[in-house]
Amino acid sequence: MKPTKTGLTRRHVLAAGAALPLFSILTRRGEAAEFTYKYATGQDPTHPVNKRAQEALDRIREATSGRVEIKLFPANQLGSDTDLLAQVRSGGVEFFNLSTSILATLVPVSGIVNTGFAFPDYATVWKAVDGDLGKYIRTQIEKTGLVAPAKFWDNGFRQITSSTREIRTPQDLNGFKIRVPPAPMLTSVFKSLNAGATPINFNELYSALQTKVVEGQENPLAIIASTRLYEVQKSCSMTGHVWDGYVILGNRRAWGTLPEDVRAVVTRELDKSAVDQRADIASLNQSLRADLTAKGITFIDVDRELFRKALASTPFYGEWKAKYGDEAWGLLEAAVGKLGG
Repeated sequence: MKPTKTGLTRRHVLAAGAALPLFSILTRRGEAAEFTYKYATGQDPTHPVNKRAQEALDRIREATSGRVEIKLFPANQLGSDTDLLAQVRSGGVEFFNLSTSILATLVPVSGIVNTGFAFPDYATVWKAVDGDLGKYIRTQIEKTGLVAPAKFWDNGFRQITSSTREIRTPQDLNGFKIRVPPAPMLTSVFKSLNAGATPINFNELYSALQTKVVEGQENPLAIIASTRLYEVQKSCSMTGHVWDGYVILGNRRAWGTLPEDVRAVVTRELDKSAVDQRADIASLNQSLRADLTAKGITFIDVDRELFRKALASTPFYGEWKAKYGDEAWGLLEAAVGKLGG
């Protein structure tokens, strides 16, 4: 083959040309991400909220060709829930998956979905939070300088566990020392039912139960199982007193830095994982009862209507309607029906 003026043969030129695309691909893959963010959660790594979040983050990296790298930090690795709420506002972390009950300390109306005995079932929950009520809450979140770019995730219906007395009726809650999250609505529910509600951060819960600072606590079954609370509790009363969800909070500046098409990818993938995670919790609720029974927990099926009527006989519903306002309360009742007396 005749050499070129540079001394290269045609074969050399073709070989070099063929190698260029592969070289370019390798270079792009090896480059650092354009956007490197942190995503914090308070849940144990085995919880579906973390499994599905990691899947979403992997898909986001792939769909953006590596431009966006979001690293997951589960189990309060970067601080307590209240610490992380401050960090996502300041930009110390860019995303934080927080329960609506604790978010209510910053955005009061987010706690409306935790209204005691408001939701009879999941169909009613999703009708509310995927509809007008959810849109209203996200709008209020944005007024605090945060963004809520995705669907609500499922934290489940909350059940009461105890290491002392069995909770079978509302009267059994009289004076019962129960841990609640630092959340106004949940504190209000149990104080209205005459329990000794004690706000404690989640990362301190196990030790508080172990040392008998409190007798019991209330959480969804997935939390009770994944954090081994069955080791320090004896019974579980299926009150389903409150539904709790997770909201993915984003730092406004970090979110605004992402190009619009990238934001669309992030929302799309988080929403897909939200739907998957909801299905996980529904499935777990069927299996966890048997698993926890095998680990020594005694389950008690209570008459939820007795508890709802006990709550309705107090000023609870009227007080919270006044706090949330007619607009928000109307959106809630549009989904769940009339609440209170």
